[in-house]
Amino acid sequence: MSRPFAPLEKSGRIATVTLSRPESRNAVAQVQDCRDVVDAVNAANDDPEISVLILTGAGSAFSSGGDLKSIRERSGIGPRQSGGPAETRANYRRGVQGMIRALADVEIATIAAINGPAIGLGLDLAVICDMRVCAESAKLASSFLKVGIIPGDGGAWILTQALGYARAAELILTGDAITASEALALGLVNKVAPDGKLMEETLALAQRVAVNPPRAVRMAKRLLRESQHSRLSDVLELSAAFQALAHETDDHKEAVDSFFEKRPPRFTGN
Repeated sequence: MSRPFAPLEKSGRIATVTLSRPESRNAVAQVQDCRDVVDAVNAANDDPEISVLILTGAGSAFSSGGDLKSIRERSGIGPRQSGGPAETRANYRRGVQGMIRALADVEIATIAAINGPAIGLGLDLAVICDMRVCAESAKLASSFLKVGIIPGDGGAWILTQALGYARAAELILTGDAITASEALALGLVNKVAPDGKLMEETLALAQRVAVNPPRAVRMAKRLLRESQHSRLSDVLELSAAFQALAHETDDHKEAVDSFFEKRPPRFTGN
């Protein structure tokens, strides 16, 4: 039985999903690889004890993107030997785009720990996360055009949301790689960490989120996502509804009580 592409580990309120095919720089080769990522993300999301999900890569790379060997052989996440454009479209929708949808829709906070090259699909998997910590030696590129294809994973939307149109256009239409320091200057990553301290600094960020009331974290995350495409009036209505729920939680009462009693809060997720 082959090992899963994206094993999930938990520690307290933090879960880590690791893309685990270092011999191919964590390239996404098969639709099953995509399903492994979706299953891991959904499992973390379904666990009420989890508040933060870290996505990272095994070995020296975050992810080199789609596996060119399987694409060339028409046996993986792109075209198939047996079909034409309609089947390729369906393959993208049930595979690559499934990963993007899962990470976009997840209720818990997500952080990409970019430990090495994040290329093509690999970059978009990192950027769809809420926050990003990048190793100082990592390179990032939206390199689809370099191999004669386009961002079939929604990268045109993902990078535009993160950078604005002009910067996203420059990355996608040139296919040029950028350094971690350039990504930080663009606002594409939150922080650059020394290579040997990437996970330490990512976990520190995750813990700063995880100390907060779990249900409030999930509702605040949903408001952030909804604000990307909703009118202010719609976000205000949703905010009022979520706030009404938050006010009735045990954790809200505990937060207020601990403030007046001058002690650390003890949140239970209720």
